[in-house]
Amino acid sequence: MLFVFIFHIFIYEQQISNEHLKIHDSLASEENIYEKLQELFGYLDGNLKILEEQIDIDVQSEYYQYSKNFDQEFDPEDVIKNKENIFKQHTPEENKKCMLVQLASINSIEAFRTIERFANDPGQDLQDWAKLALQESKLLLESKILDENQVLISTGLGGKGLKLRYFVVFIARGTRKLTNLQKSIVKKESEFAIRRSSGEIEEIGMKKNFITILALLPLSVPVQSLFNKIIDECNQLGNFLYQTYLITNLKQLSDDEIEEFMTIHYNQLK
Repeated sequence: MLFVFIFHIFIYEQQISNEHLKIHDSLASEENIYEKLQELFGYLDGNLKILEEQIDIDVQSEYYQYSKNFDQEFDPEDVIKNKENIFKQHTPEENKKCMLVQLASINSIEAFRTIERFANDPGQDLQDWAKLALQESKLLLESKILDENQVLISTGLGGKGLKLRYFVVFIARGTRKLTNLQKSIVKKESEFAIRRSSGEIEEIGMKKNFITILALLPLSVPVQSLFNKIIDECNQLGNFLYQTYLITNLKQLSDDEIEEFMTIHYNQLK
């Protein structure tokens, strides 16, 4: 089995007195992400959130790094006083980014409502930035009210509840054309296994020589074992899939990207 795209999971630990970003790439290789998070942060019941929106991972990296590194020496009252500037068309985009980060770091309902109002009509270029600022502001308020750390997991594909979204590609052995029966087998085995794991399939794409699945899976599910087993079950009825497959939580891959991968890595498929 081959993980082609490394999992990137951003863990935002929001503390009342000290906010900072923690990035744990090591989670990529963990079978049970939830158990690993418990090791890192302790008891998580109710304090763990997953960013639901699908936001480009580069935008997330830019936002979190900006949030981590920006000058903290500013007057919150002054930011609140001048909050309406963020809605003015002539305000430069970079200034609006800075204001969003500043507002998100202010522990007040007024700051949250300002971001919320801006997020309703942020313009195309700042849409994702506004969503991230709104989530950060919400976490800060919750951490104050509950007097507990709040941990946010964000990935490129997002999630729902305590489930992460994954994009998976099963590849036909020899990249031969899949028959309708073989496609049906993969569909049924995948639906059964993912449903049994308390997950849900959002999309299945049937292509000539590969099958794509977009699915939501609980953090506690060992995804590598799950998809290995699906392939094993399918191959009992004809050995028509490679054991190697693609899985990522960064983005949905286009058909061209998948075809390019299969061409470049054909000799590594097994």
